[in-house]
Amino acid sequence: MLLLLAGCAAPDQRPEIVVQRFFGECGVIHGGSTDVAAADTECGILTTLFNRFEAENPDIRLKVNVVAWPGYPQLAAQIAAGDPPDLVTMHQSVISDYQDRGLLEPMDGVLVEAGVDAATFTPAARAGVVKYGRVYAMPWDTIGRLFHINTRLMAQAGLMRDGKPVLPRSPDELLAQARQFKAATGKPYLVQAHVNAPDFHVALLYTYLLAQGDTIFPDARHVRLDTPAARQVVALFRQLHAEGLTTRNQDFPAATARFVQGGGGIFPVGTWMIGPYDAEAARPGSALYRSYAIAPFPRLWGQDAAFVDGHAWVMPRAARSRSERAAIARFLGFLARYNADWSRTGQLPAFQPVLETDSFRALPHRGDIVAIASTGTQLPEHVRRQSAIQGLIGEELEAAVTGIKPIDRALADAERRVNRLYAELP
Repeated sequence: MLLLLAGCAAPDQRPEIVVQRFFGECGVIHGGSTDVAAADTECGILTTLFNRFEAENPDIRLKVNVVAWPGYPQLAAQIAAGDPPDLVTMHQSVISDYQDRGLLEPMDGVLVEAGVDAATFTPAARAGVVKYGRVYAMPWDTIGRLFHINTRLMAQAGLMRDGKPVLPRSPDELLAQARQFKAATGKPYLVQAHVNAPDFHVALLYTYLLAQGDTIFPDARHVRLDTPAARQVVALFRQLHAEGLTTRNQDFPAATARFVQGGGGIFPVGTWMIGPYDAEAARPGSALYRSYAIAPFPRLWGQDAAFVDGHAWVMPRAARSRSERAAIARFLGFLARYNADWSRTGQLPAFQPVLETDSFRALPHRGDIVAIASTGTQLPEHVRRQSAIQGLIGEELEAAVTGIKPIDRALADAERRVNRLYAELP
């Protein structure tokens, strides 16, 4: 009888939206929480946001798929099977790969329905989601690399003024300050990851080429790296390595530990490390205790610029009912209202009004990096396979910086390898 009664239950008529995200799984900790302001970490804030949306919108079924970072192999399989999620977290640098093949829906209309005005995106966020005049994602943040600085060691080297680190404004100043720092502290000026970290030097190279207005990718099939400007940038970092002004033979975990333990002055790493390092700066006994500052990469050539990326919410192309699209719009509008909470993770907000609030600028160190939302620069919209390209270029830069290859040969080899990859693409 019970089975018969269960079989007669009315079907759930609510529209369902499937959201696929990375950032980890933490349902055990945050699974029942709806207090967004009390949540922390990327996983915790997102999980709590989803809980709150479900509590406030009982007429919508929200199904959440948590995938291992970065989740793109799973997404490719879902698209191939004709069953993609409705919304997916995606790096802005990856959007072109999917947009170019017609796998993403333009989101101009759904964002209007969500009450999200694309004109309120920060310049850096807008550059990451607009492709050929259409908006292909709702940006969620801007991420980039910064100078994370041990101010106690900088003071020991005489490189503090009015409570702020003195940073170089030219390649010659960088070398001079690095030598001064090592002479005073006995430690390397820079902490860097050279091993199994192909994107590390690529971010520096892109930043300083973009600052000079260099055209790195003249079209969708070619890269230009064997240039005087690129040779200058790589030569600087090769000199730092040759003189022992930077750490050597370290992967990212080793470099991270080295910086936290006070093993060097400046670690050029991402916005996502602000929270962990700020926590170290508040811990008595830490090498960073009350001795931590951050700053955008200094302007060594050209104008202020920062090579950035970001996370975004995209809609894979699929047939959806009117009620499903309305549910997606409501969910996007909900997320946009909480972008300020997401910025507590250390990433820059995607919306200019959030960036201008006193509450955002009151967060630790945010006033020091807010300019990146304007100076942040991404590669042109026609550049595909950015992650694979970074791997190829990074291998050659590592060889050049460590002296394994001459700089000219390494840059020429990087060009050749990237152009060969592009030649093989459909």
